Amino acid sequence: MLSGFMNFLRACLWPVSDPSIHSGSDSSGRQEGLLWYKDTGQHVNGEFSMAVVQANSLLEDQSQLESGSLSSLDSGPFGTFVGVYDGHGGPETSRYINDHLFHHLRRFASEHQCISPDVIRKAVQATEEGFMALVSRQWPMKPQIAAVGSCCLLGVVSNGMLYVANVGDSRAVLGRVVKATGEELQAMHPDDSHIVVLKHNVWRVKGLIQVSRSIGDVYLKKAEFNREPLFAKFRLREPIKRPILSSEPSILTHELEPHDQFVIFASDGLWEHLSNQEAVDIVQNNPRNGSAKKLVKTALQEAAKKREMRYSDLKKIDRGVRRHFHDDITVVVLFLDSNLVSQATSGFKGPQVQLEEVGLPYLQIL
Repeated sequence: MLSGFMNFLRACLWPVSDPSIHSGSDSSGRQEGLLWYKDTGQHVNGEFSMAVVQANSLLEDQSQLESGSLSSLDSGPFGTFVGVYDGHGGPETSRYINDHLFHHLRRFASEHQCISPDVIRKAVQATEEGFMALVSRQWPMKPQIAAVGSCCLLGVVSNGMLYVANVGDSRAVLGRVVKATGEELQAMHPDDSHIVVLKHNVWRVKGLIQVSRSIGDVYLKKAEFNREPLFAKFRLREPIKRPILSSEPSILTHELEPHDQFVIFASDGLWEHLSNQEAVDIVQNNPRNGSAKKLVKTALQEAAKKREMRYSDLKKIDRGVRRHFHDDITVVVLFLDSNLVSQATSGFKGPQVQLEEVGLPYLQIL
C-alpha cells in the first residue's frame, strides 16, 4: 500500500502480489501541490505511469493497480489489474470499490480458474450488492450515503487478452471511443419521458447524474431509499417503478497483438478537457516516463485556458474551490510489452466472446 501523500488523501494504492514487481522503483510516488504522480513502475506485462490531481474538498477518485496473481490460488490466472473509480456525491462508494472489487475478482477467478467476462461481471455485482448492504446498515444514522455513487472502470491483462469493463463515464482508450448520450436510458424507460434531461449541455438522469450506470446511487435504484430523511434535493417526486440506474458493466475482450502498445485508463475529469486522439498523441509522442503526469498537466492547462487564466495561477487554487475549474482526475497508462504479455500466461484460457456493443463508452481497436 502506498505511503505519504496517498495515505493522506486515501486515494490510490497498488498492492502487488509478487513483491519483486516493484523492486528498485519508488512505490510511494511524488507530490506537487494537489498533484500526485508516479512517473514509472513495472507490472508483469510491461511498465505503467500513474497520476492523480485533486479538485474536490475530499478526493472522490480512487484507483489501484494490482500485478501478479489474479487468483487466490497459485495455479490461477496471472496478469495485471487496473481500476479507476470516479466517485460522485462523496468518496464513500469509490473507497468501498477500491477496498472490495479486486478481492471479489480474485475469489471468482479462483473458482473459475480463469479471467472471463462472467468472472468480471460477478465481481462487479458482488461489489454493488456489498455496498447496498452497507447503505442499508448505515441508512438510519447516515441516510445521505444512499445518494453517493461511483463510476467503475476496470481493465485486466491476462494470458494475452485484454478485458475492459465499464460502469459509468470513465474511459479506456486503445483507439477511438464513442461518447455516450442519453439514448440508452431513454430506451430502458419508455414510459418515463423525463428520465433523461439535457442540463448545461450534458445528459443527466432526472437532471442530477450524467451517467446511466454506476455502483451505489441507491436512491435511484430502490424505492425505500427515495424518501426522508434523504435530503429533498435528491428525492424524486415520482415513485421508482424500476431501477433508474444499472450497475451492469459493458465488457470488451480483445486479443492483444504486437502493435498494441498501451492503454490509457482515466476518470471523466481527463476526458472533459482532452479528446481520445489528443491523449493518444501525447502518450505516443512523449517519453513513457511521466506520461500520466503529462496527460494530467495538459488537461489542467486546457482547464485554465477555458477560464482565461494561467496554469500557474490555477495551481494556486486550493481543493474545494478548485472543483469550479476541473474535476478530480485519475490517469493510469498501462504500457504493454508484447514479449512479457506472451510470457505471463497461466495456461488457462477463458471463453472467447464477441464485443458487447451497448451504447456506452467502450474500447475501440484501431
